[in-house]
Amino acid sequence: MTRIEFHFNAPERLQYACRLLRKAHAQNLRLGVVGSAQALRQLDTALWTFSPVDFLPHSTAADSDAIQNVSAILLSEDPGLCAGRDVLINLGDEVPVGFERFGRMIEIVAVDDHGRMAARQRWKHYTALGYALLQHDLSKRSIS
Repeated sequence: MTRIEFHFNAPERLQYACRLLRKAHAQNLRLGVVGSAQALRQLDTALWTFSPVDFLPHSTAADSDAIQNVSAILLSEDPGLCAGRDVLINLGDEVPVGFERFGRMIEIVAVDDHGRMAARQRWKHYTALGYALLQHDLSKRSIS
């Protein structure tokens, strides 16, 4: 069964996503990130600029299959393209189709009302399906 984690109270959602991706990449995990086209474009830009010393090899669904296959991180609106990766990170408002094919999924929830309301709906969906959810309150800790 997929391990689902909610990371709540991310003050800067994209910056947190970058740090989380850096940490997971250091553990040699292959990651998929899903969300809206706009969120993924912003994350793509952030991954190039968030740290002057770190490079996180990533690709988008627009890149060739060869590039996607060698990239540790794939940004895609379609969760199906991320199949076979170790972790799925959801930056979207909806439950990703096929999330149960991943060993682990992380929901990053910002502090805004819209993000919280959408996260509550996803939380209810997962619990209705019988998933035991883990929650991490980011206001109480930080990720390097």
